Amino acid sequence: MRHARRRVVRRVTRLAAVGGLLLGGAMVTNAVASEPTAPSIGVPFTAPPATGEGTDLVSRLGNSRTAGSWVDKAGRPVVAVTDDKAAAEVKRAGARAKMVEHSMSDLKSAAATLRSAPRVSGTSWALDYKSNQVVVRGDSTVSSSDWSRMTEVAEGIGSFVRMERSEGTFTTRVNGAQPILSTAGRCSAGFNVTDGEDDFILTAGHCGPDGSVWFADDRGREQVGTSLKGSFPGDDYSLVKYDGGRAGKGADVVAVGDGKGVRITGVADAEVGQKIFRSGSTSGLREGEVTALNATVNYPEGTVTGLIETNVCAEPGDSGGPMFADGVALGVTSGGSGDCTAGGTTFFQPVTKALTELGVKLIVAKSSGGTGAAPAPSASQGAASPGSSAPITGTDVSTLLSRLTDPRNVGPGMLVIGGSLVALVATRWIRAEQDRKAYRQYYSATWG
Repeated sequence: MRHARRRVVRRVTRLAAVGGLLLGGAMVTNAVASEPTAPSIGVPFTAPPATGEGTDLVSRLGNSRTAGSWVDKAGRPVVAVTDDKAAAEVKRAGARAKMVEHSMSDLKSAAATLRSAPRVSGTSWALDYKSNQVVVRGDSTVSSSDWSRMTEVAEGIGSFVRMERSEGTFTTRVNGAQPILSTAGRCSAGFNVTDGEDDFILTAGHCGPDGSVWFADDRGREQVGTSLKGSFPGDDYSLVKYDGGRAGKGADVVAVGDGKGVRITGVADAEVGQKIFRSGSTSGLREGEVTALNATVNYPEGTVTGLIETNVCAEPGDSGGPMFADGVALGVTSGGSGDCTAGGTTFFQPVTKALTELGVKLIVAKSSGGTGAAPAPSASQGAASPGSSAPITGTDVSTLLSRLTDPRNVGPGMLVIGGSLVALVATRWIRAEQDRKAYRQYYSATWG
């Protein structure tokens, strides 16, 4: 009877082990099949950086023979030129030339005339290189009489000034990647910078006046730092000096949501047509394109010039957040119109100018020997400083265990398979040992 029970137990154990192998295999197959695909916007790690070739050609040929440059859909530089000789030089340099009527000098002269006219809050203008025009926009707050007055100014300049009405209002985005809060409002941390002695957060100047104290929480318990060296209006940048003087771990990373980040490897000027990404605590990671440069915006608080115009969306709370491409810092969020439901226009303060004016340098990832190494996603946001948003960290034990036990991953299936294999091997070993024992007992009885 006892041997019969043992045989039943062994058989049940073997059946359970085989069943476990089948179940574990099915779990692994299902986890792999249901592995979530990369989000459609998750391409900040592959966006091609601007080459700067078009900008260099414009600088070399001069404002009277060119009218700006941009990057086409294939990533090739295009230069607007005003004469055949300039077009030939552009082609010899390997870029594409487009013949236009108005030079950069004409476009800048038109912008200067608009700037000298009486200021109208809710208006903006920018140099549209692709259309060879200066585009003037008026939001919903601009009255009919003010719009008519600006239209008269534009008509006096020439037909290359285009007037457009836009929905929404041009506002600063007070209220990014990580939120920083003060009595002045809520803003985003942009990029971490340093003057060689202390570290700072580079953010938007309209976020608060010099002396504003910033916190990482809405209860005022986690003090981050204090604003200084701000410029707004005119420009839109400021520094927040860390209380401890250091940005801390992950200072070369900006958050893109879902616990991931992008390593910042350098800084550059934006180019028209360039694909860009913007991160903010309100609306997260968004992608778009640079549509114009040298934009002027007449906010209710004052006029800001020299901005980057884009078609990426933003919402209140995104002010000061980072704008980048392929890990290269380009701008910090200033303001705009619209939202991330209907879309809109967003303007950015160029990082290059802010760094020059403030006398600081961007904190970037250390070079690994290549030029333009691909930015990497981080494991978690952890204890990131507000300016860094998402430190690069290793996977700890708790993270590993949580991933192994997450039914959406292959871990549970592998654990079931492993346990089943152990059980199956154990039953085979036990049976073998019992057979050897029985063998010895049987023959020992016949030796006698």
